Amino acid sequence: MKFLFDQNLSRRLIGKLSESFPDSVHVAHVELDRADDEVVWSYARDNGFTILSKDTDFLGISVLRGAPPKVIYLEVGNCTTDLIHKMIQSSVDEIREFDSSVADTILILSRD
Repeated sequence: MKFLFDQNLSRRLIGKLSESFPDSVHVAHVELDRADDEVVWSYARDNGFTILSKDTDFLGISVLRGAPPKVIYLEVGNCTTDLIHKMIQSSVDEIREFDSSVADTILILSRD
């Protein structure tokens, strides 16, 4: 699984999660940091990415269109990059299970 990190997430997450999720990129690295959600969605779909975001807009698009791409929504509000990193890293098994599911299109991760 490879992530397309949305603009609302730190670019530093790519390095922090590279061992678990290689080939992930941030929207800024593919010149989509100023693109609207539809363009980001299409890029993720066409290039085999799962969108990782704190933005509920991608949840709405996913409900309307289904997958691909799949969406992981981080229900965390304002928090540190380290907290997000720990949250994702502690959910690796759940994320891999989500990735292998044919039926699941949205995964919501919340901090405890």
